[in-house]
Amino acid sequence: MPTPTAALDLLLLPTWLVPVEPAGVVLKEHALGIRDGRIVFIGPRAAALKFNATEVRELPDMLLAPGLINAHGHAAMTLFRGLADDLPLMTWLESHIWPAEAKWVDEAFVRDGTDLAIAEQIKGGITCFSDMYFFPKVASERVHNSGIRAQIAIPILDFPIPGAGSADEAIRQGVELFGDLKHHERIKITFGPHAPYTVGDETLEKIRVIAEELDASIHMHVHETAFEVQQSVEQCGERPLARLGRLGLLGPRLQAVHMTQISDEDLVLLVESNTHVIHCPESNLKLASGFCPVERLWQAGVNVAVGTDGAASNSDLDLLGETRTAALLAKAVAGSATALDAHRALRMATLNGARALGIEAETGSLEVGKAADIVAFDLSGLAQQPVYDPVSQLIYATGRDCVKHLWVAGKQLLDDRRLTRLDEAQLCATAKAWGRRISGHTES
Repeated sequence: MPTPTAALDLLLLPTWLVPVEPAGVVLKEHALGIRDGRIVFIGPRAAALKFNATEVRELPDMLLAPGLINAHGHAAMTLFRGLADDLPLMTWLESHIWPAEAKWVDEAFVRDGTDLAIAEQIKGGITCFSDMYFFPKVASERVHNSGIRAQIAIPILDFPIPGAGSADEAIRQGVELFGDLKHHERIKITFGPHAPYTVGDETLEKIRVIAEELDASIHMHVHETAFEVQQSVEQCGERPLARLGRLGLLGPRLQAVHMTQISDEDLVLLVESNTHVIHCPESNLKLASGFCPVERLWQAGVNVAVGTDGAASNSDLDLLGETRTAALLAKAVAGSATALDAHRALRMATLNGARALGIEAETGSLEVGKAADIVAFDLSGLAQQPVYDPVSQLIYATGRDCVKHLWVAGKQLLDDRRLTRLDEAQLCATAKAWGRRISGHTES
């Protein structure tokens, strides 16, 4: 904790400050001080004004919160946004997305698509995202240059993919990238076996061993559809989650994405293993994949985070909107209006996400000592009035257009809704050019 004579780099003076930890707290007339990229002061406004600060920002009618954490997505798939809508998952994948990826995905595609995704996410209040897509080294370079925080999951499938001719080659690339970036302050490398139906036991066992040796996480689509579970029972004699348990993959290093199909036995496995669940409600709704029973998981003690999935299936990277959908859907699924209240929904989109990604000591809440990953939401608009509970207004009455400022590790990436490091007009022009190529309006 600094003394009043110790200079701050930045002093933020919002109307409301929501630290997320401790849970359910809303602070008024409080301030937050940043020095060397970290939060060094949270306290009453009167005490804060005694500090010397290089910059002081008054944030009237704004709610200061931890940056949102998008715990699952496929960033470069922004360039396939709207390409194949209104289709079931396997038709969407096998007849449209996989053929398009085979034709178009290269390093340039991943570079431009990831830049577009990063910009959209920053403007939506996201300070950290998890990415699972091809050419992960290229994606990590874009993350490094942009200033955002990310988990990069190395995609692994038992057949050739763009950038890797085999699962073994993908794993080798992942181990190399893990070594290159293990000391990076904003990038974490993890292993991303695509799904139980695309990765066999032998490959999964290799991934488990390497993840344990490196103390790395595993990020995987699991129980996304009823068909996936039924097919596994018919072919393997067991549900996918049980198979992962038999192979030793369940545990606090596993991030199980989707989990729309959860039996009583599945719930026991999740609880006993401390496996994380990442909920992607809008993608699941759009693909008619099913409903993750969030409130049941939460009450059982399972850590549930939230993700947008990729823009090709969602079709946006709006985590605030995703969180609102998650809160509303949880109530309908549980049959209870008290399920996933606004404060818990915000926690799911922040600290729970950090816990799932294994970075809760660094980010996910506004606490002294943590990185200054912060978003300022403007609640001064017509649609937010009057403000009785700012967290309820944020979750139920506010869209991502209310994101005003954003900092990652104390560096401002969004200032008065303007990107500070990325050229929005150029990003739009590049995306439009890709759209013309993919839709066949110009020569490739």
